[in-house]
Amino acid sequence: MSIHRSLKVKGNTAGKKNVLKRFERVDQLIQEGRLKPGDQVLGLPKTKVNI
Repeated sequence: MSIHRSLKVKGNTAGKKNVLKRFERVDQLIQEGRLKPGDQVLGLPKTKVNI
């Protein structure tokens, strides 16, 4: 059996990243000055993805 054309893998499957890992958000917030090292990492503010 062949694979349906909608299920085939295209050239660039990675696409644009739209969610950051927690450590990436913490790094970004520290660079922006919105978070200090040692601050609590629960309830972080939202950040825009600039990748």
